[in-house]
Amino acid sequence: MRRKHYIGAGLGLGATLLCSDPLLASVVGPDRNYGLDVKITAQSEDDRDLDTRSGGDAEGVALDVRPWVYGQRGNWGAMVMLQAVTATDIVETDPIQPNVDYQGNGGNNSDKSRDPNKSYLALREFWIDYAGLTPYPGEHLRLGRQRVRSLSGEATWWDIRIESLNWTMDTSLLRAQLGAAERFSDYRTDLQDLSAEDEDRTNVFGGLDYQWRQGHWVGFKVHHTWNGGHLPDTQQRVYEDSQSKTYTGDLTWLGLHVDGDFFNYRSTMPLNYWAEFTWLTGEVDKRHFASDGSADHYRNMDVDAWAVDLGLRWNLNDQWKVGAAYARGSGGEDSNSSNQFVQTGMNSNRSSFTGQQTRIHRFGEAFRGELTNLQVGTLFTSWKPSEQYESSLIYHHFWRVDDNDNLGQNAISPVARNGKDALATGKSDLGQEVDLVVTRYFDGGMLPSGWGEQGEESALIRLRGGLFFPGNAYASKGDTTMHRVFVDMVWHF
Repeated sequence: MRRKHYIGAGLGLGATLLCSDPLLASVVGPDRNYGLDVKITAQSEDDRDLDTRSGGDAEGVALDVRPWVYGQRGNWGAMVMLQAVTATDIVETDPIQPNVDYQGNGGNNSDKSRDPNKSYLALREFWIDYAGLTPYPGEHLRLGRQRVRSLSGEATWWDIRIESLNWTMDTSLLRAQLGAAERFSDYRTDLQDLSAEDEDRTNVFGGLDYQWRQGHWVGFKVHHTWNGGHLPDTQQRVYEDSQSKTYTGDLTWLGLHVDGDFFNYRSTMPLNYWAEFTWLTGEVDKRHFASDGSADHYRNMDVDAWAVDLGLRWNLNDQWKVGAAYARGSGGEDSNSSNQFVQTGMNSNRSSFTGQQTRIHRFGEAFRGELTNLQVGTLFTSWKPSEQYESSLIYHHFWRVDDNDNLGQNAISPVARNGKDALATGKSDLGQEVDLVVTRYFDGGMLPSGWGEQGEESALIRLRGGLFFPGNAYASKGDTTMHRVFVDMVWHF
């Protein structure tokens, strides 16, 4: 009932905005204030379970149609975007919000409330915007389901569509952000329940960057979550409800960073850099069961964890760039304390770190790691021979920080098999990956300036591919390679 209530409220707001003649009376600049985004995605994936159980692969094509309408009157604006998807398999058409719960138990769990369908309808975005709080042209206060993104562009903190009140100011010297967010529904016809991560979880967040020299920024971010709800009483309850929570409690992130336009693909500086240190603190109740499956119920744990993210890119000339990056999230815990770093839950980890416009997963297009008990070394090069073409070639190596502890969310999900654990105790080498991303842009099909919801300036064809080679930490693996490849065709009408 709660889900239907929020979907009804969202659709009601969408209908109100669509029918509001005064609001939609003015057109955005020279462009019309309505349109249609069409995306065709072909996906090949085999095998995220590393051949430890059935399933785990995808071979299909999807059609994703997104009609939208935008209106502006004075300092007020509003936008609604709907979505209709049909596919031959469970195909991912939105890279920042994957269509598959990789950490779910799949066929080993009786709860199917989060199993996606091949076809569905969705209310993708609906928001109202006010740009008159200050005289600065880059200032907005926006309420509704919207894409919340870090102004620095790193996407390891915030890059997600969520119901929120979000204030941003982006000027030549200052970038500021302050907001609150909570997910009430996925607004999709195929998903019955919220994910365990999102249920009863409230977020407040903010950040400030100062440009002390042209192209050189220093800043901070802060994020706090209240994660409520109840923990499962037994392992049988976990089997019956895949969306049962793993922990409840409060967590606070504080991050400090220096940025030499590392995520700005338009930067003309010869050297771009990024360095960020994040401290995580809080107190959580974490679910725990005795070896016989009876409920210890939970452990109360103090959290004290950290993460570091570093990047350096050298622009050889107008076409070629090379670089390296390193990231590490702490791991390990005992009965009453945890050093296990987790990300905010509002991150996509997709950014322009190779120096090209295309946003690529920072921790592998195939592996798609979260920075929990994980360290990643990365080398990359990118090439842009003209305004219409760009490509990036990336190499990653992944290790566990604590080789006796689990990882965070990622897109590799083997299970124990033949007496071997999915992750072997004492083994830290998770594997290596090679990614190739190639994009061809077209001059036509442009959205109004600033409203390209996919972050693209024109229509495009894109290849995104990752080939993962699992290491000795995956003890039960049956496959020696795993791949995930997409071909996207996008057009804006």
